[in-house]
Amino acid sequence: MNAFRVVAEFEKAVAEYAGSGHAVAVDCCTSAIFLSLKLQQELGFRAGEITCPARTYASVPMAIIHAGFRVRFEDFDWKGVYQLKPLPIFDGAKRFKRGMYQGGLHCLSFHTKKILNIGRGGMILTDSAEQAAWLRKSRYDGRAEKPYPEERIETLGWHCYMMPEQAARGLMLLNALPDDNEDLEEDYPDLRKMPVFARAA
Repeated sequence: MNAFRVVAEFEKAVAEYAGSGHAVAVDCCTSAIFLSLKLQQELGFRAGEITCPARTYASVPMAIIHAGFRVRFEDFDWKGVYQLKPLPIFDGAKRFKRGMYQGGLHCLSFHTKKILNIGRGGMILTDSAEQAAWLRKSRYDGRAEKPYPEERIETLGWHCYMMPEQAARGLMLLNALPDDNEDLEEDYPDLRKMPVFARAA
């Protein structure tokens, strides 16, 4: 039996819970955001500037920069989820409740401090089968998840797939999770004051 089958089961369960057509598991929410940004480039988005909150986790603007965009920090209040404008990408690391999916590429976190706390992991929700297929290949070094000697890799990918033991824990915890969970809150510093982002501006 393929041990990674449990990852597909976890994806299906989260998609049903969230209300999305598809879900793609990755190793963390930062990877989910990065792959979503790369997918937008694949779809033809070429604008250079992405807006994110001045107060969020530092890996979000880092993912934007690593994906080849410039960051524009905006000072606004947000709760649970926010958009990386102007793209249809949403950082939903602080929200996990039934029916939470509202469209676009919705990125989740399963870090130990999050609502579904499997220790490490993330997921991308989407209603597009084509986008889900691209994301699945991209998270796994461009592979189609065949035995390696049978692979004929055609596109570049990244090494950020979810391990089966994390997915198994996620399934177990999801089965006991309520439908409605309060958004998490955190006192984030102002990233505009971080030297690394002053250099990147």
